[in-house]
Order: sequence, then structure tokens, then C-alpha cells
Amino acid sequence: MQPNESVNDPLRWTIVLMALLGGLSLGGCDSRQQSPPPVPEVVTVNAQPQRLVLTTELPGRTSAYLVAEIRPQVNGIIQKRLFPEGSEVKAGDVLYQIDPAPFHAALDSARAALGRSEANLPTIRLRAERYRGLLSEKAVSQQDYDDKEAALKQAEADIEYWKAAVETARINLGYTRVTAPIAGRIGKSNVTDGALVTAYQALALATIQEIDPIYVDVPQSTSELLRLKRRLEEGHLNQDGPNQKKVKLTLEDGAAYPFNGTLQFRDVTVDPTTGSVILRVVFPNPEGVLLPGMFVRAVVKEGINEHAILIPQQAVSRDPKGNPVTLIVDGEGHVQQRMLTLDRAIGDKWLVSSGLSPGDRVIIEGMQRVRPGASVSVVPFNDGPKDGAEPKNTAQPSIESN
Repeated sequence: MQPNESVNDPLRWTIVLMALLGGLSLGGCDSRQQSPPPVPEVVTVNAQPQRLVLTTELPGRTSAYLVAEIRPQVNGIIQKRLFPEGSEVKAGDVLYQIDPAPFHAALDSARAALGRSEANLPTIRLRAERYRGLLSEKAVSQQDYDDKEAALKQAEADIEYWKAAVETARINLGYTRVTAPIAGRIGKSNVTDGALVTAYQALALATIQEIDPIYVDVPQSTSELLRLKRRLEEGHLNQDGPNQKKVKLTLEDGAAYPFNGTLQFRDVTVDPTTGSVILRVVFPNPEGVLLPGMFVRAVVKEGINEHAILIPQQAVSRDPKGNPVTLIVDGEGHVQQRMLTLDRAIGDKWLVSSGLSPGDRVIIEGMQRVRPGASVSVVPFNDGPKDGAEPKNTAQPSIESN
């Protein structure tokens, strides 16, 4: 052994030890870099079919159930208006009194003429009977007898004429009392006491409207009508039995009307300017909340979808072409993309027409961290509605399609 070997041994062992420690350190770094990344977590909901009542909210206008424009049927001077403007009136109530004096005189004159004709009739009848006997004895000529028989028939006709004149005068006298033909609420009067009116004039004296019940006329587009008819024929929707004709109403201020209406009929003529038909709905209006001409929104039932699939709106995105898509997790824990066909928005959810099957796990959170084909860890979403609960359908008319 050489003298300097003992001196260099500690240095040599120090170098060897440092090399071993460096190798271990590098090996540890490599092992950490090669470990697999954690599997991303996503929150899903199960697509489950449920029973859903589909409705359409349509704008409409109210109109009176009955309308009567009051017009005079005889000429004369208005003596008195007999109703408070804006009040409720009943059928038969006297609204205006026209001066009856001329009509009383006409009735008396007709009655007098009738009495005169009736007084002359017995004498003319006896004379005609006497001439009939004389004719059989050849005491009078046939011409004389024919003249007396004609005079008898004329007297009888005069009596019928004056009877009709009396009835006409009596009717005209009755027309001086202008009465309400229907019950309802009467508006403002267009004439005052002392005004001259004429029979069947263009200007109505006043207007009566019956508003309990009241009509709501709702236009529905023919395209929506055809779509609904096709869905019913294909079996996608079922009628709701006796409840199918029940209609709800929303007032102008957004408040819900407390009474349900009944769909009475659908018009058979399409308005060429709007391409729509009119649905007429009858609503009870005991408190007079609805007035003719008000703007309202009617919620009309389309039918029942027995197998509706609803998913949260945040689960739907758009591809570059604008088509709706969603991501699901398959049975092997991999992400898949599905193209959807959407019917409409139901609250904060989409009603899916096609693209999903019952039981599909739809991703609603964590979509930004995954791509189709990636493996994920599923976390169920527990903040949904309870089992068996029916979601409320507060949808607008079809918002999204295809």
C-alpha cells in the first residue's frame, strides 16, 4: 500500500456515497413523473321518463259574452234617462222614456176608427141578408145583391185593418219605453234628456255588455296546430280526458286568474294576415275582474306526454353548427357525446324529444374537464325533485326545436 492511499480513502467513499444518493434522487423523480393522473369527477343525473302535462301559453283578448247596442224604435224626444251610467241592469229594465203623447193619440185614433167600422157592420150585414131573400123572389136584380155583398166584405175588411192599426199603435206606444234586452253592465249614455232621436238611428243610445261569463279569444298559429295534431296521431301525446278543455289565465300584471276557463271551440277559418285560428275560451267572471278588451295570456293544454325526459339546461351545449349536444357516461365509465332534439324549455330544464334513452347518465357538472372517450368518476346529483313528483310546466310556446 502506498502512503497516499490512506489519505484518499475518505474522499473516495464520499464521492461514491454522493453518486448513490443522486441516483436514488433521480429515480424518485422519474417514478413520480410516470404515475397516472387522477380520474376527473363529474356530476350526473339519470334520464328517467315521467308523466308530463304539456301546455302552451298564448296571448289573447277578452270580449263580452253578450253585447246589445240600445237604439230607439220610434221617433221622439227623450223625456228621461232612467239608469245610472256604468251600473248593472236586468233584462226588461226601462232605460229611456220617449215622449208618449203622440203615440197615445195615434192609439186612440185607431181605436175610434175600429169602433166606427164595427158599429156599421151589423147594418150592412142585415141589408145583405135581406137582398139575398129578395133575389130568390126576383124582387131585386143580381147586380143590387152583388153590391150589398161587396159592401159587407169591405166592412169586414175595414174592421181587420183597424184592428191591425190599433195593434201597431199599441206597439209603437210600448216602444216609447226603451228597455234593456239583456242583463249586464251598461256604459255611458250618448244622449241626454230632451234629445231628439229617430227610429233605428246609427248612433246607439248606450251599450250593454254581459261580462259574467266572459270570452277570451286566443290566436293559435296553424303550424302549431298541425304540429299538435301530428303528435296526437303519432301517439306522442295523449288527451287529458275531461280536463283537456280546462284553461288557466294570467292577467296583464302577471297575477294568476283564480278561475279556470273552458275551451268552447276552435274557429274553422284561418286569418290570412296572421296565419292563425281563434280559440274561444269561456271564463267565469263573478267579481268583474276581467273587462272587455283586456290583454291576457291563456295557458292551453296540449296533452300528456307519458314518457317525457327532462334534463337540466346546463347539461346542454352547442356544437359549432349550433346543434344541441350533451355528454353522458356509459356503462364502462367513459364519456360519450349525444346529439339531441329539444322540444321546449320546462322551467329550468329541457324537454328532450330524441337523443337520450331511459337510464342514461347525463353530465351536468364537470363537462369542461372531460372529452368524449375519457374515463371519469361519477358523482350522482342528489338535489333533484323527489321520486314521483311531477314538474310544473310553465313553458312558453315551443322555444327550441331540432
